[in-house]
Amino acid sequence: MKFLFISPRFSGGIGGHAAMLADKLIQNGHQVKKLETTHLPIKNLKNPSFAVLSSFRSLLDRDSYDIVHGFNIPSAYAMKYAKGKKKVLSVHGVFSEQVDTLHSKSVSSFAKSAESQVLQWPDKLTTDSKATQKLYKEKFDIDFEYLPTPLDTDMFQNLDSVSKIKNQIAYVGRDSHEKGIDILKEAESQINGNVIYCTDRSWKDAMKIIKSSSIVVVPSRMESLPTTVKEAFYLNVPVIGTNVGGIPELIKNDETGVIVPPENPLKLAQAVNELLSDKRKSEKLVVNANTFVKNNMTWDVVLPKYIQFYENLLKS
Repeated sequence: MKFLFISPRFSGGIGGHAAMLADKLIQNGHQVKKLETTHLPIKNLKNPSFAVLSSFRSLLDRDSYDIVHGFNIPSAYAMKYAKGKKKVLSVHGVFSEQVDTLHSKSVSSFAKSAESQVLQWPDKLTTDSKATQKLYKEKFDIDFEYLPTPLDTDMFQNLDSVSKIKNQIAYVGRDSHEKGIDILKEAESQINGNVIYCTDRSWKDAMKIIKSSSIVVVPSRMESLPTTVKEAFYLNVPVIGTNVGGIPELIKNDETGVIVPPENPLKLAQAVNELLSDKRKSEKLVVNANTFVKNNMTWDVVLPKYIQFYENLLKS
């Protein structure tokens, strides 16, 4: 199959997933071209400028493709104009809600209007979490295919060994409102341990911090299917996360991790302290979580589902 992948960037978040999926498809004998372009480095203009510039590139592209796959709402415009037998758009999290959290009312209003329009363009829509799938069904009565974002376990093979640091708590993610880092900082004074914030580190450095920690905390206000949880599961580190978005799809309370309510520093601190003092529970959680991620969230498991999805789409 011949693919065109379109993304504002091919790194981090949904862009990182797009890049990995492209590489895996190429390794399996398929052709994948990545379309990315520069955009204006201004907060409220990044997405609109990408949509415009990538659309021009798409219009000028003379190649034809079996599948044109856009990643995130701004990619839909270039996806629409590309020459493809079938078109797919992947959205991780409800786009308008993310914009509503991060931007002004005027920007949010524009995003909602654009979202309702572009979701009509592709032949198929996909998302990585059942929570997002459900919300879009309720919001627009639109069906999304569920295809989770897996881990590339090969990346973990060259990680250096590290020593555990007693009662070290790790946060790995952006320093942003939706990630709830401020909630963890508010809880920090009540936690019987040392919190390490990984907000601007290389992937390898962040994984070393996770490996050396007793607990990883995901205090988000809004999420899709956070990679940090899957990484901690794979590295045998217990996770405490909030009951938002796709987090409960990964963390089954007291089975594969611990769930706490969002925006509650007291409950968060209590959960951390309780798990720090209960080694038996911690060991049970990491065994269950590691088994879960290896059985459900690796490319060996998920890539065949993508290939089947694409093949079925071309037949339809």
